[in-house]
Amino acid sequence: MKRLLSPAALALIGACTVAHAQYTDGVIRIGVMNDMSGTYSDLSGQGSVIAARMAVEDFGAAKKGMKVEIVGADHQNKPDVGSNVVRTWLDVDRVDVVVDVPTSSVALAVNQIVRDKNKVFLVSGAAASDLTGAACTPNTVHWTYDTWALANGTGQAIVKTGGNTWFFLTANYAFGLALERDTAAVVVKNGGKVLGQVRHPFPGTDFSSFLLQAQASRAKIIGLANAGSDTINSIKQASEFGIVKGGQNLAALLAFITDVHALGLQTAQGLIMTESWYWDLNDNNRAFAKRLAPQFKGIHPTMVHAGVYSAVTHYLKAVEALKSDGDGKAIVAKMKELPTDDPLFGQGTVRADGRKIHPMYLFEVKTPKESRGAWDYYKLRATIPADQAWRPLGEGGCPLVKS
Repeated sequence: MKRLLSPAALALIGACTVAHAQYTDGVIRIGVMNDMSGTYSDLSGQGSVIAARMAVEDFGAAKKGMKVEIVGADHQNKPDVGSNVVRTWLDVDRVDVVVDVPTSSVALAVNQIVRDKNKVFLVSGAAASDLTGAACTPNTVHWTYDTWALANGTGQAIVKTGGNTWFFLTANYAFGLALERDTAAVVVKNGGKVLGQVRHPFPGTDFSSFLLQAQASRAKIIGLANAGSDTINSIKQASEFGIVKGGQNLAALLAFITDVHALGLQTAQGLIMTESWYWDLNDNNRAFAKRLAPQFKGIHPTMVHAGVYSAVTHYLKAVEALKSDGDGKAIVAKMKELPTDDPLFGQGTVRADGRKIHPMYLFEVKTPKESRGAWDYYKLRATIPADQAWRPLGEGGCPLVKS
């Protein structure tokens, strides 16, 4: 554990010194686990630890007599590493709730461990819709986005505007495969065709051979079922090959504002993407970004960071209502019972399958001329209402959903 918990990845919050008997050992411990040093470190990483700390502070935990500690760890995008960290957290360090966990293969592993230990899992970074489908548990809430919502937003919008033949370039692990699956289903449902796919190692660096296969397919749309630096490098190398100039278009099926920042507007302009949150969408979001960015190397928050803040806030509300942090299943049941409401996501609900419900947004990346300054990258194309943004409750195969 000491090897994984570097000083930069560890934050401790001391609330008041009064320990309340209703909380196990007098402390509520929140474990934020993600990629602190690799492909997802900017979109998640230490920024999620900061977001969790901000949520605890804004909730007023100290004033309410709740002592809260936050620990952070790097799972290195490896399921075995993530599983070992979480087991140690739950068995030795008495962590009550695990938060964030991008990389769906890690999240799916953690999902079962948390259920077995009857703790709580709040997913912000991972995307696989299976977390509220066949793999759903009474201890997990999937908060920010998922592969079904991304496919429903970006995939449907592109097919309806003429992008009716697709070839997928897919990260070869649970997230990429789920995103390809869900997007392909949307393409076919809306009258399009999938001409093929190729899977690349995760993480990857050289995408040339995969892009050449996509180019040879002559599909109108090359769907990038990857994320983080994999998406950035795919787009950069596609530009070098002149793929877009040749008449094909790229669809970044999961892209973050940190990816656009890394690409630059000259390269990223025109990309269409679906997200659940954008820092410049309203005053509350801008205020959050103004507080977080200076603590995170100037990086503006992504939807993952916002999701961590929102999920931790609602978790604390449920713990406060129960006056206990001991029974993870009971806490998640209370989270589903209580309506969600916070400055970043507004009002919403948590469904029986653990899916957090809120609107999604279809954005287009601005041209350099349209941008007013640093991090001003998106223009809103459409708002997808909450009742349309997510997979219908009865279609996921979650055993918690009564037929």
